Amino acid sequence: MENSELSSTNFISVFSNLPKPFENNSEGDGNHKPLSLWPGMYHSPVTIALWETRSRIFEVMNDPSIDHPPQTQLLTKTPSQSRMTVLYNFSSDFILREQYRDPWNEMRIGKLLEDLDALAGTISVTHCSDDDFTTRPLLLVTASVDRIVLKKPISVDSDLRISGSVIWVGMSSIEIQLDVSQATEGSSASDSIALTANFIFVARDSKTRKAAPVNRLSPETEKEKQLFEDAEARSKFRKRKRGQNQRYYSDGEVHRLAALLSEGRIFCDMPALADRNSILLRDTRLANSLICQPQQRNIHGRIFGGFLMHRAFELAFSTAYAFAGVRPSFLEVDHVDFLKPVDVGDFLRLKSCVLYTEVEDPEHPLINVEVEAHVTRPELRSSEVSNTFYFTFTICPEAKADKNKINIRNVVTATEEEARHILERKDSKALQGIKVC
Repeated sequence: MENSELSSTNFISVFSNLPKPFENNSEGDGNHKPLSLWPGMYHSPVTIALWETRSRIFEVMNDPSIDHPPQTQLLTKTPSQSRMTVLYNFSSDFILREQYRDPWNEMRIGKLLEDLDALAGTISVTHCSDDDFTTRPLLLVTASVDRIVLKKPISVDSDLRISGSVIWVGMSSIEIQLDVSQATEGSSASDSIALTANFIFVARDSKTRKAAPVNRLSPETEKEKQLFEDAEARSKFRKRKRGQNQRYYSDGEVHRLAALLSEGRIFCDMPALADRNSILLRDTRLANSLICQPQQRNIHGRIFGGFLMHRAFELAFSTAYAFAGVRPSFLEVDHVDFLKPVDVGDFLRLKSCVLYTEVEDPEHPLINVEVEAHVTRPELRSSEVSNTFYFTFTICPEAKADKNKINIRNVVTATEEEARHILERKDSKALQGIKVC
C-alpha cells in the first residue's frame, strides 16, 4: 500500500487517552506497576481513585519475593482513623457529570453502588493494615450489604459527598457505614443526607485464605458508641438467623400460605375468572446473561462486587418499569449476602421477578423486586446462586400526577415454594425493621 492511500480519512491510529491505573508518574524512570495489579478498565473514575489508595498494600501482597509474617499484634484504632470522604465535583466538572447522569438527569444508582462498594473496601483495608506495612496484608472481601436506603433523589447538578468509616468489628468481620450527602439551599446537615449504606467485610489471610483477626475498634464519641452497639445487635441478629435452619409454620402462617395460593390457583385453573388486578409471579420475570470480562475485575482479579450490584440494579429497575408501566423510583436495597465469588470468564445469569407489592398507601405503592445471580457452568451442567439482591421501588413523583397511568397489581403465586419464599421475605423485612434498625 502506498503512502498516498494512508490518508487521514482511511487510516486512524488509536491510543488510550486514559491514565494507566496506579502508574508512577515521576519523570525519567517510566516505571509503573505490573499489569496483574491493575483493576479492570470498566470502572468509574471514583473507583479507580479509591483503588489507587490501596495500591501500595496490594503491591506488597503480590510481590513474590516478600513473605511477610501475619499480623500477630492487633492494633486498636478509632473510627476517625479510617474515615474517608469522596467529593464529586458535579457543579464544575461536566464530563464527570455526564458519566453519572441517567436519562432523567438524576444519579445513576447502579454506578453509585459500585463506588460505595469501592469506598467501603478501601476503608476496611485502611483499618486492617498495620502502620508500616511490615506484616502480611489481609484480603478483605465483601460479605454482605446490610441495607442501602435512599432518603431523597440525588441530582447530578450539585456536588455530592460520600463519607464513611468503620463502625464495628468482630473477630474477622468489619462493618462500614457510608453517608451520601448533597446540600441544597437552606438545608441543614441532617437534611442533606441523601442515602445511607452499611457494608460488611470479612478478612482472610492473603497466604492461607483462612479467616484472620482484624484490628480492634475503640469508639470515642457518644454517636460512635451508639453505632457500635447497633451494629453489634445486627451481628447477633444475623447469627441467630443463620442458626434457624428449619422453619416451622404456625396455624396463622398456614392460613397466610393458603391465602397467597388461592388466587394463584384460580389463575392456573380458571384464568378467565381470575382477578384482573392480580398477576402471577412467574409473569413478572425478566432475565439477562453475560460472560464476565477482565475489564470488570477488581484488584484481586475477581469480578468486582460493585459491578454485580450495578447489573442487578439495572435489571431490577427494568423489571419494576415493565411491571408498573411508569418510571419507578428507587428506595432501598435490602440485606444482600455475597455467597460465592464470581471469576473472570464465568457465565453469569441474572434472573428477576416482582416478589410482592404493597398498595395500602395509594400515594406510595411499593414494588419489591428480587434478582438472583447464578454462576452457570454448562460443561459441568451446574448452576449456583452467587448473590441474591432485594430492591424496593415506588412510583416516581411525575407519574403520580397522572393516576390513570398507575395500576400496581397484586402478585400471586402458582406454587407453594413461591408462597413460602414471599412469606419469609416479608417476615425477614419486618424483623429487620423491629429488631435492628
